[in-house]
Amino acid sequence: MLVEDSAQDEALTLRQLQAVSDDTDIAVAGDGEKALAFILDRIGDGEEPVQKLPDLVILDLKLPKIDGHDVLRELRANRHTRNIPVVVFSSSDEERDIARSYELGANSYVQKPVNFEDFKRTMATLGKYWVSMNLSPRS
Repeated sequence: MLVEDSAQDEALTLRQLQAVSDDTDIAVAGDGEKALAFILDRIGDGEEPVQKLPDLVILDLKLPKIDGHDVLRELRANRHTRNIPVVVFSSSDEERDIARSYELGANSYVQKPVNFEDFKRTMATLGKYWVSMNLSPRS
């Protein structure tokens, strides 16, 4: 799942992720509220989720409605979502944003490159690792 409010960053990210694994379905939410609704609606009221949960969440921090740190906090507070890998992908290089992300349970923090070619390279590397190589506890 990609949680990103910039249409340009969304398009670039999706293109690079699909290049790594073209059979991967990628849900997109443009704000934190939609991201949480999408994920939490899949849980339902029973013991097991009623729909497949995302294998990975790529999360921007500066989001409308509910910011990325609050999304991360909610995901880590729920027993069904606490083990979903979350990669914070933000333009911020502020130490407080990085530290807070890890304190809240982020698995990785990657700063968004400003340069187009660097963005493509970074996203390709991130996608290759998290989509093709990483094994999550639910695998």
